[in-house]
Amino acid sequence: MTIKSTLIFLSLMSYSWLQAQNPTIIYIGDPMCSWCYGFAPEITKVKEALPDHEFKVVLGGLRPQGTETMADLGDFLEHHWKEIEKRTGLPINYGSIGDDSFILDTEPGCRAIVVAREMKPEIELDFFKAVQRAFYIDNKDMRSEKTFIEIADKFGLDTSAYAQKFNSEEARYNTRSDFHLAAEMGIKGFPSVIVRHNSQLYLAANGFRDAEDLLKIISDIESEK
Repeated sequence: MTIKSTLIFLSLMSYSWLQAQNPTIIYIGDPMCSWCYGFAPEITKVKEALPDHEFKVVLGGLRPQGTETMADLGDFLEHHWKEIEKRTGLPINYGSIGDDSFILDTEPGCRAIVVAREMKPEIELDFFKAVQRAFYIDNKDMRSEKTFIEIADKFGLDTSAYAQKFNSEEARYNTRSDFHLAAEMGIKGFPSVIVRHNSQLYLAANGFRDAEDLLKIISDIESEK
């Protein structure tokens, strides 16, 4: 099975941009996913290389409502983090490894991005990367609204409105909708990239890929009639 020939059918067509005619790059990830952190520079290059494409982020939900701690998952994560550092050269702060009070629940971080996207759609990828930095570099509490309000402030968002939205049931519902959309797309791992071409959706990447590789795959998909 070649990646470029994998056609994805959707039943969740309530996302209006899925019905648009413009070529679209859809990035599915979770800000606390290790390889999504490593992939951040690559997907940024892809977005910048295709300015005529729409670009959308779908939050996949790696461990929503997770209850395991960084102590529980420390050995597993440390192994992956070292691989990511070696392959990408990106820095990672290991300060949270082994912390039995740090619960790895990825829903709040995903919700933080969903709210930012609602308030200012054009910042969704940059906000995604800022949430990644809060976890991988700053070791911030990823279940605390304070962490995300500080990021919102840096992006010039109204922090009072942001906090209200972040704590709303609507934001939780919209975040779950992203998770469901990712599942309907058949996504089982992150990072993943889907290309919308000629009103159809094609899987371009399921897992880490260099930008150069990914751009070639996208070009191959879009060269098909």
